[in-house]
Amino acid sequence: MNLLLDTQLLLWIASEPGKVPKKVRALLKDETNTPLFSAASLWEISIKNAIGRKDFQVNAALLKRGLVDNGWEELAITSSHTLATEHLPPIHKDPFDRMLLAQAEVEGFMLYTTDKQLAKYPGPVKLV
Repeated sequence: MNLLLDTQLLLWIASEPGKVPKKVRALLKDETNTPLFSAASLWEISIKNAIGRKDFQVNAALLKRGLVDNGWEELAITSSHTLATEHLPPIHKDPFDRMLLAQAEVEGFMLYTTDKQLAKYPGPVKLV
């Protein structure tokens, strides 16, 4: 199964692995699953780190290298993904989270999130 993780989960994996929910840790240990990270998450981390957000102080380039070195696959942003955001109801305003959900829908992946608001969307999103 393809596992797309939201930005918060990636941040925890990078800097506070003890916060990663047990369910997510189990899914990541299962070698039949393919963990994915979105270019949208790296973009979000880069922007929020640059403006000084204390909860985003992770070097996005190092995070990417660490994920790739550990068998994660990168999910690029395509025009199909951007167009799919147009049809999402206005449940959540964050453009990065909306992109992650659109990517999950277009690609047929499950998006795992810690965001209760994002998890209100119908479709391939699970709150962990």
